[in-house]
Amino acid sequence: MKIFKFLLLSVITVALVYALNNQWSIKGSRIPPLGKFLDPAQGFWQNADKDSLGYLTNIDLPGLKDSVTVTYDKNAVPHIYATNNHDLYMAQGYIVAQHRLWQMEFQTHAAAGRVSEIIGPNGLDFDRTQRRKGMVYGAEATYETMKNDPKVNEIVNAYADGVNAYINSLSYKDLPIEYKLLGYEPEEWKPIKSALILEYMIDALTGRDEDFENSNALQLFGKEDYNFLFPENLPGIVPVIPSGSDNPWNFTVMDVDTPAVDLPEDLIQNILPKPDADNGSNNWAVSGKKTASGKPILCNDTHLGLNLPSLWFMIQLHSPEVNVYGFTMTGAAGVTIGFNDNIAWGFTNAPRDHRDWYKIEFKDGQANQYRYNNKWMDTKKRIEAIKIKGADTYYDTVIYTKQGPVVYDKSFGDYNQRKNYALRWIGHDQSQVQTALLALNRAKNHDEYVEAVQNWDAPPQNIVFAATNGDIALKVQGQYVAKWKEQGKFIMDGNNPLHEWQKEIPKTQNPYQYNPEREFVSSANQNSVDSLYPYWVYYANYEHYRNRIINRELSKMENITPKDMMNLQVNSFSILPEEVLPLFLDSMQIKDLDKSEMKVLQTLQDWDYNYTVENFAPTYFQAWWYEFTSLLWDEFKEANVALQAPNDFTTTYIIKNFPDYKFIDVVSTDEKESLTQLINTSFQMSLERLAAWKETNKMEMTWGNYKGTFVKHLADLNGSLAGFSTYNIQVNGVADAINSTKRNHGPSQRFIVEMTSPPQAYVVYPGGQSGNPGSPLYDNMIPLWRDGEYLPVVFTTEGSNQEDSMIYTQKLNPAQ
Repeated sequence: MKIFKFLLLSVITVALVYALNNQWSIKGSRIPPLGKFLDPAQGFWQNADKDSLGYLTNIDLPGLKDSVTVTYDKNAVPHIYATNNHDLYMAQGYIVAQHRLWQMEFQTHAAAGRVSEIIGPNGLDFDRTQRRKGMVYGAEATYETMKNDPKVNEIVNAYADGVNAYINSLSYKDLPIEYKLLGYEPEEWKPIKSALILEYMIDALTGRDEDFENSNALQLFGKEDYNFLFPENLPGIVPVIPSGSDNPWNFTVMDVDTPAVDLPEDLIQNILPKPDADNGSNNWAVSGKKTASGKPILCNDTHLGLNLPSLWFMIQLHSPEVNVYGFTMTGAAGVTIGFNDNIAWGFTNAPRDHRDWYKIEFKDGQANQYRYNNKWMDTKKRIEAIKIKGADTYYDTVIYTKQGPVVYDKSFGDYNQRKNYALRWIGHDQSQVQTALLALNRAKNHDEYVEAVQNWDAPPQNIVFAATNGDIALKVQGQYVAKWKEQGKFIMDGNNPLHEWQKEIPKTQNPYQYNPEREFVSSANQNSVDSLYPYWVYYANYEHYRNRIINRELSKMENITPKDMMNLQVNSFSILPEEVLPLFLDSMQIKDLDKSEMKVLQTLQDWDYNYTVENFAPTYFQAWWYEFTSLLWDEFKEANVALQAPNDFTTTYIIKNFPDYKFIDVVSTDEKESLTQLINTSFQMSLERLAAWKETNKMEMTWGNYKGTFVKHLADLNGSLAGFSTYNIQVNGVADAINSTKRNHGPSQRFIVEMTSPPQAYVVYPGGQSGNPGSPLYDNMIPLWRDGEYLPVVFTTEGSNQEDSMIYTQKLNPAQ
């Protein structure tokens, strides 16, 4: 019996050892070896709640030339003091990795189409998409420019050395918890990864187009209706550079050859996923003539997906050549948005159509040649080896033409009836943004700001500027293509050389404002210019609401303080219901409504168009508008092909000015419905929708509950890491308010700086400085961000004494 018990215990022990030290799958998801993961000395316990700043205080770094001091202020922001630039950026790489290693590496894996290496076969479609649209191809081009600039090359290599020094210092117990959960370890950080971080942002900010949808709409509805439904200019548009501004277009326009264009023949059913249409930002700068202090104030809030860890990390960098504070992208050298002793700058996306699609004709099924200029040209083939965790490597052959990679072909799923379409995208070109940012970090005045941003190419941005000497400016900066009218609006012919991008607009001809008479500059992703600008300018998703509220408020403000700017950044007013709701209410047939329905109308009648979390009116309106536009544009759903309905701005214009237009109808009925009928029917449908929502969610239909804003961990797939995310954040705002919050999208940071000497700044973002979910600094700023509160910046300058504001110090020393 004793022998039997001994053998039984031995078998159980062996089984447990095997089970706890091998990976297993649960419902298709692989879990880490539980032995290491649960080990109290090595596993996830080591990532549990710790002191806010429990880092080593003395660290030896191979490659440092001199000692570097890193002090942390009460907001847990590191201030790096180095005696030379090499050490400054090496220390930056080390410190950012110390806080955000998993995030910065995961983002480069996503950019490079390497997610399958981490999560297995479920990532294959995503990885193939990333490779096929040329993400790595573009990053390689950008990295070549980095290597060709000796100063930039030294900095990105020093940054990489710092990241690697941190990686090499880690044992398993020190790894961020995501590595333990997902069962892998960090790899060497190569300098090209800084180019991949940039490519990640280029994709987010230039990765949308409507070429397939436009082509379908043109085929289905004809040219006259297409132009009516998708006008390029409408009354009421307020461009970044105002009409009749003091910036005349007094330059010679570049000529481009305009070909004869055949209408597209294809109807495309499926298209690839796109970045959020609301990826963008607000920024503005007001002159000292409008402020209480007499100094300019610059403001910026960038609208992106809301994730944990946050995209941004706050830092100060100080050396004999630079003293800069601001938000850095994890994985990129320098400060992206911020200020130094003399100037401040910020960004909003300056969109135009940066992606064009070409129909490609191959000579045969081997795709070794394609038709170009009525001749057969050789293709280039790039073999993409996609490693897959727990499965064999997948080899994908991507074919390259003069127009770019062939994203859609017979091998890529069932997209587009197996036709061949190549993508020409600004993301394929070399970008010198890293050069521009490093120069901005050091710029001391307006002239140096202009010189720095001359290197800015992609993603094109509205770069706002303010200086301690009183200057303000805004430059619409990027590398734009000089296109013939409607070039790239529809699918183009890959055989015709004139359909290619022929010339680039000189950057000196980009729109620009400097100390304008109205005493402020602003942008919010709207049209850059009016129709008088001599180049053809087009984008399908311009913003039409936030910019008008910003300009309306700034125009009437005087004696402005930073507090006034805080209030403006969290302004929750929307122009959309202001312009639409009165028409809706006037069209209601109230004799047929019961008391509860009349109460809803009264709530809407009393509404001030502010999207506040405790209010019911925003919920009623948003549900009503959704049902109305669904009824109005049902032709687009009935077609069962890729289509984009007219935007809210155009929709409002049409229903106000053309109430009898033929599309104001319900396709599924035999009668011709009126606008009034659509408004009344959609009202009833919205109440049914809201009743179902309330029953399902067991919550009151306040705007905060209905919107349900959340900040999600980057690896939180289908709620699998809900404990690392923050849900149901009661934050005011809506997509088209200045406080542009949606469910999982909104201001990824807020930044205000008054250009006193030294500058006084205020910041917040929906996250925290730490990437460790077990740290108090992981998400500590979310309540501040939610409530419209800010943290005063601790900015140290030469000779200043900020020791009382510092709570922790690290010393980085050259390794002996």
